[in-house]
This record gives sequence, C-alpha cells and structure tokens, in this order.
Amino acid sequence: MYELLVPSRVVYGRNTFAEVGPQAKALGTKALIVSDPVMENIGVVARCEQYLQEAGLPFVKYTGVDSEPTDVHVKEALDVCRSERCDVVIAIGGGSSIDAAKAVAVMMTNEGEISDYIGNQKRFAEKPLPLIAIPTTAGTGSEVTKVTVIINTKTDVKMMISQPELLPAVAIVDPLLTVSCPPSVTAATGIDALCHAIEAYISRRAHPVTDALALSAIEAIVGHLRRAYENGQDIEAREKMAIAAMKAGMAFSNASVTLVHGMSRPIGALFHVPHGVSNAMLLPGVLEFTKDSAIERLAVIARIIKPPLKDVSDTEAAEALVEEVKQLCRDLRIPNMKTWGIDKAAFDKAVDKMAADALASGSPSNNPKVPTHEEIVALYHYCYDYQYDTKTVSS
Repeated sequence: MYELLVPSRVVYGRNTFAEVGPQAKALGTKALIVSDPVMENIGVVARCEQYLQEAGLPFVKYTGVDSEPTDVHVKEALDVCRSERCDVVIAIGGGSSIDAAKAVAVMMTNEGEISDYIGNQKRFAEKPLPLIAIPTTAGTGSEVTKVTVIINTKTDVKMMISQPELLPAVAIVDPLLTVSCPPSVTAATGIDALCHAIEAYISRRAHPVTDALALSAIEAIVGHLRRAYENGQDIEAREKMAIAAMKAGMAFSNASVTLVHGMSRPIGALFHVPHGVSNAMLLPGVLEFTKDSAIERLAVIARIIKPPLKDVSDTEAAEALVEEVKQLCRDLRIPNMKTWGIDKAAFDKAVDKMAADALASGSPSNNPKVPTHEEIVALYHYCYDYQYDTKTVSS
C-alpha cells in the first residue's frame, strides 16, 4: 500500500498571492504572519497585510526568522501567536519561514517543546492551527510537505520532524514572488529542489506516484534553472521552477530524502551554511558514492535530461548524469566547503559529530547504498574541497 499526503488545497499561478486574503478569511478570525526581515524590507509582507485588510481579517506579524530556523524563532513566534489569540498562520518566505510557521501552527495545539517531537519520538496528538504557506523561492517545496527542520540551539542539531500534522492547509505558489531572488539564492534553492527530486526517485521508499512527480520535476529543473539564474526576469523559467519545486516537495515528502540531506543538515547546523548551498556542495560526491547501487534509476534520470544517452549502457548513462550535475554546479558557481570559508580545523573537529548526527536523522538509511559512520566521515572529507571540474573516474 502506498500513501500520498499533500495539502488539501494548492493554489498556483501568476498573481495568486492575492488569494491569501480570502483563503485566510475562510480559515480563521485572526492571522499570524510569519516571515523574515528580507521579505519585510522588500515589501512582500506589506502586500500580504494589504490583502488581509481587504478581506477584513485582523492580523499580527513575526518577521524574525533567519536563514536557518531555530527553536528560538519558534518560541518567539509562538509567544506572539498565543498572546494575540491568532487562529490561522500565514508563512511567507523561503523554507526557513515556512518551517518555522509549521512548528508554530502545530505547537499552538500540542503540549511540550518542538524538540520533543524529533525523530517522531512523540506524535502530535492534536490538529494544528490551519497554515497557509506561500513560498518566495523555488527550492524547498516546504509549502507541500509534512516536514519541518528546526535547529536545536542547545545541541546544534537540525531537528527533522515528519508528521502529517505539519502539512499546510493551503499552499499558494505564485512564481512572481520568486523574481526578486538574487542569482545565488536562485542557484542554491534550485539545486535543493533537484536534490529533493533525485533523492525521492532513488529512495528505498519511492513509489510510482512519487516517481512520476520526481522525474517531471527533474526534467523541468534541468531545463529552466540556468535560465532563471542567468535572467531573474525570465517569468517562464521562474514559473517552471516554482511548479517543479512544488512537485519535488510532494515527491520527497512522501518518499523521503536520502544521504545528501542527511549529511547536509549538520553542515547547516554547525557552520550556518544555507540549506540549499550545503546540499549542492554534497550532491555530486554523494551521487558518485551511490552510483553503483542505483545504476538503473540514475540512468533513467540521465536519459530524461539528455535523450541521446538512450543509446548507451545504463552504467555509462549513470556516469554521464554525475558529470551533468557537476556541470550544472559549475554553471551556477556552487562553492565547495573550502571556498565557502569553512575552517578546515573546525571542520575536522566536527566531522565525527556530523556523521553521527547524519545517521541519527534516519535519512541515510533510505539511500540505495546505506553508508557506515566511517564512510560518511570519508565523504565529508572528500566533499570539503570537491572539484566540480574534474572528471569522475569509474571504479
């Protein structure tokens, strides 16, 4: 038996941001807007306020979320939500704002701390406040997933929590909101979406519907990410990327991510590298590690993004896919960990903890080739100064 969990309503298309007013009005009597300083500074939060005013819905806001959401952000937003007696939550921003808002919505009705629910140690007993998720990047897919990732500031661990109660009630995907993304953010979030789709397709938990979503997303991302990166005003490319990121989110939320995300979270938690960037730093190296255990599936991906590969063997196609991903990283100017500026001594000191945290997240166990602690340590060292312009030598 397979299961597909997605929001009960997805509204997408150009200028659909304006729908936030009537959608929120139908779900509650007072809204909490959760966002970040960037969205406030460029006027996106003000537009949301205008739409809510037009709908006659009172609101308050919390715009303190950083590039990586923490339990501190969740507590601060919760305090606002409780004191103002809000009964509907609206998230506007990238995955960080949406993930923080998910935690707020569910903790408004459930007891304890968000850290109590890491790794499903505890199940949410009550339905959350209704959440409307509005992404402003094409990458995380958090608007359609049952997953949130919050940093525990006491342990420096990214807490990955996956439960149905974290699904937004409504997702509003307006590609015009992504036009303001600078090239570096477009690249990082786009590669994040590609990771979601590839990992969902090769995951041990993949099934036919997630396969269809993942492959469709991969084709669109490879065909349009460079365009969106090179020209942020390319609305067609932005639109294709927004829909692809949403599809990739649906795919991984139901099939799970694998080794890339498992290893990526500790990098973000300890070295404060944005999530999409840390995924991109790892993707080619992890594909090399995984390749021999996923030849057929990687070959399918390769032939979708490069049809002439239908005439070569599965092994050759899988190897070509790794090279295609490396070329994409070069074109998007993705740094490795060394060029990003992660101190080598600090990295070496942390790598054992990172490997342990990666395994503890459970994601690596979904990989076609399940790594040991020692193999993850070796992979971290390999990816630290990974060279995207060096051709992979077959094993």
